[in-house]
Amino acid sequence: MSRVILHCDMNNFFASVECLLNPELAEKRVAVCGNIQERHGIVLAKNERAKKFGVKTGETIWEAQKKCPGLVIVPPQYRYYAEFSKRAREIYKRYTDLVEPFGLDECWLDVTGSIRLFGDGKKIADDIRAVIKKELGLTVSAGVSFNKVFAKLGSDLKKPDATTVISEENFRELIYHLPANDMIGIGRSTFQNLKNIGVDTIGELAAVPVDTLRIRLGKHGEALWRYANGLDDSRVIPEEYSEPIKSIGRGITAVRDLVDAKEVHAVMLALSVEVARRLREENLFAGAVQISVRDSRLVTREFQCALPIETSNSGLIEKYAYDLFCRKYSWEYNVRSVTVRAIKLVQCVCARQLDMQIDIGRLERREKIDGIADMINKRYGKGTIKPMTLFSDIHIPQSRPDGALIPGFNIRT
Repeated sequence: MSRVILHCDMNNFFASVECLLNPELAEKRVAVCGNIQERHGIVLAKNERAKKFGVKTGETIWEAQKKCPGLVIVPPQYRYYAEFSKRAREIYKRYTDLVEPFGLDECWLDVTGSIRLFGDGKKIADDIRAVIKKELGLTVSAGVSFNKVFAKLGSDLKKPDATTVISEENFRELIYHLPANDMIGIGRSTFQNLKNIGVDTIGELAAVPVDTLRIRLGKHGEALWRYANGLDDSRVIPEEYSEPIKSIGRGITAVRDLVDAKEVHAVMLALSVEVARRLREENLFAGAVQISVRDSRLVTREFQCALPIETSNSGLIEKYAYDLFCRKYSWEYNVRSVTVRAIKLVQCVCARQLDMQIDIGRLERREKIDGIADMINKRYGKGTIKPMTLFSDIHIPQSRPDGALIPGFNIRT
């Protein structure tokens, strides 16, 4: 029996929620945008009225305003988006317990076991759309198919407020003429790689010999060939499921370019404190550290090194991250953004491989102090206790929300 998979995508989610929160916006052209002062001045979402003027997600505010006179700019309110997202998932779970979030506004649902109760996939999708519109005031585009990749494609084909069915019988007719990068897993770089071998559409991708794609793109190429040929068998992963975490990272774009090592050091300390806190939450130690540095040209470079001992101590993580930066970064250009990532993670253990240069007693005392600081910050508010350096102006955004965890992915940010 073929699976019945739905992909539900709440239309113009951030902007739609803002119009619900402020009904005066409903008849206006609206875009939810990042903070210009914190250098996140891009369009995060737009409503249908703004979309008709050509406003696109990801473009700068000034580009959007040039296209759309009278565009109303509103800042994001993530706590409300999270609440609406939670309520939508609760509605999905009335139909199946197999619900996999993909960001705040999208979810896959496996309703194979529900069709005897609620009808076929299209009827379930239409019912869900009607319930969400009635209870939440939001519209949903839904794709119905026999696998996750095609279900997501279906939700993209008709917007807003529509259901599209892509079946084993009609998928070639419906999607093979679409650009290959309409399919999940094909970003700008991969699409250019495909174009270099004459592949522009999903149909052309499906027709390429799988060995050619394997040579060109490795295992990812083989996976894309399977997707295009309707052979995706990946399962819907419930949000309660958690895959082993392979890395924990935190990155920021500075509110202005960092011009010297002292400024970078302060930012790396702030990031390392957050990374270490997340390690302790997950009861993990890091065996190595990786940094990403984007310069003022928007060129990104990555470096990594082993830590002398597995740890969740922010001071040790920051020390090796900063030493790595000093050794590898040439300062031809100022620094725009920095990421610190803990990698080679292991479960916290009593026994650790010692290093002659590390005072293990002192390290364990510092790790205990970090744990006490976590408890105080949890009780009295984030930042109640923090390193003295972080009380100064270190040019990092103050309004950045915590990153969302997407089940099925191994990196938490």
